[in-house]
Amino acid sequence: MKRRLWSKDELILAFNLYLKLLFGKMHRSNPDIFKLSNLLGRTPSSIAMRLVNFASIDPYHRERGVLGLPGGVNQCLPIWNEFNNNREELIFEGEKILDEYENQTIESKYSFLLQDLKVKGEDKVREVKTRVNQNVFRQIILNVYATKCAISGIDIPDLLNASHIIPWTKND
Repeated sequence: MKRRLWSKDELILAFNLYLKLLFGKMHRSNPDIFKLSNLLGRTPSSIAMRLVNFASIDPYHRERGVLGLPGGVNQCLPIWNEFNNNREELIFEGEKILDEYENQTIESKYSFLLQDLKVKGEDKVREVKTRVNQNVFRQIILNVYATKCAISGIDIPDLLNASHIIPWTKND
């Protein structure tokens, strides 16, 4: 059977998923991994291994002794170098690529954020600056802090709010 190399888009999607999952959840039976494997036409095991390859680049996991496959790590390293310090760009690119694979648009996916409010009898045009990737930011923050509040230690996800230290409206 001929092996199919990973495309840059596939690696971006894998890195995007890596940032959303706890390390202990990076296994082939994870529903998120299974969903991505179906979308990319790859096995869940190959997706899980790719996530471990990203973990082996991550300084935190590397210090813990996490090792990936050398060839896989070499493929992941350029994506890590391009996006690790610009995760907002990764989120945007990842969501855009995901939408292409799912045959939808960002606008349709987040239409609930973009709907105009209408007053009976007249239309008003409104321009609203909306943060469309906040849910992805929240998933990453929950992952980083093991689904616990960094201050109080509360571990009830419904009570946790992911917030920026500097409001996003003040700092792009």
